[in-house]
Amino acid sequence: MSVLVTGAAGFIGYHAAKRLVQQGQQVIGIDNLNDYYNVELKRARLKQLRELPGFDFQLMDIVDKPALMMLFKEHRFTEVIHLAAQAGVRYSLDNPDAYAQSNLVGFLNVLEACRFYQPAHLVYASSTSVYGANSELPYSVENPAERPVSLYAATKRANELLASSYCHLYGLKASGLRFFTVYGPWGRPDMALFKFTQAILQGEPIDIYNNGQMARDFTCIDDIVEGIALLRCKPPAAAKEGEGVNKLFNIGRGKPIKLLDFVDCLEKALGIKAQYNFLPLQAGDVVSTWADVSALAQWTGFSPQVHVADGVSRFVAWYRDYYQIQPDD
Repeated sequence: MSVLVTGAAGFIGYHAAKRLVQQGQQVIGIDNLNDYYNVELKRARLKQLRELPGFDFQLMDIVDKPALMMLFKEHRFTEVIHLAAQAGVRYSLDNPDAYAQSNLVGFLNVLEACRFYQPAHLVYASSTSVYGANSELPYSVENPAERPVSLYAATKRANELLASSYCHLYGLKASGLRFFTVYGPWGRPDMALFKFTQAILQGEPIDIYNNGQMARDFTCIDDIVEGIALLRCKPPAAAKEGEGVNKLFNIGRGKPIKLLDFVDCLEKALGIKAQYNFLPLQAGDVVSTWADVSALAQWTGFSPQVHVADGVSRFVAWYRDYYQIQPDD
C-alpha cells in the first residue's frame, strides 16, 4: 500500500513527499510539470526526491481522468495528499482557464477516483484566500468564507464544497488545509520572499503593496509538512459508522508579522539593505491574515516551531546554494 502525493514537483508537494518517505512511507508522486514558473526548479526538486528509496514519480496531469483512475486502480492508495493546483492570486486575473481546469476539473477527478477506490483519508490543499473580505481576525474555520475576492480563492472554496458533497454522498473521509503564506527553501519564484531576495541581490527595488500596511501569517514549510504528516494518519471522525466527513483546518504559524518586519528579517539574513517601491493594494489582495490553528492543534498536536527569522535564514542559505551566489557576490 502507498500514499499518493499530487503536485509532487511543486513547493509544498516536494517537501511533503520527502517527509513521508523519510517516515517510511511508500510514496507515488505525480505532477504535470507545467511552465507556470521555471520547470528546471521543479526538475531539481524531483531529482532530490528520486534519490530517496520509497519514492516513485509518474508524469501525469490530474485533468487526465482515465490516467488518474488507472493509477488509483493500480496502487489502491491508503491516503491521498492532494497538493496539485494552479497557484497564484494575481495570475488568476490573467489566465482564469488554467484555474478552471486544474483547480476545478482536476480536483473533481481526484474526488471521483477517491469515490471508486476509497482511500482511508484524503488530505487536500485549500487556502487562506477563501476568507476573502472577512475582516474578523484571527481567521477561524468557523468564520464564513463566502466572499472570495479572487478567482483563485473561489476555486479553493469550491474545492471545499465539492469535498463536502462527495464525503456526504460516498462516505469519504477528507481534511482540507487552509494554508497561510507558506515560505522556505525550494519555494516558488512568484512568492514574495523569492522575488524580494532576487531583487535585493540584484540591487533592484522591491515592490511593497498597500504602502507597507500589510501583515501575513508567514509559515515556514517545515511547520507545514509537520502538520501534514500529523494529519495524514488522523482522518476526521464520523458521527456514524460508514458516514463520510469533510473537516477544515487552518494551518499557519498563528502569529502574523508585518510585511516590513518580514523584509527586515530578509535584509539581516542577506546582509543587504533593500530599496523600496511603495505601491497601492492590488486587486484580489487582502491587508492582513492571521490563522487560528487551535482546531488542528487539538486534533493532531500541531505546534509550529520555526521563528520567522530562522525560516528566512534557511531560505537565504538555500537560495545562495541553489544559484551558487557567494555572500560577497
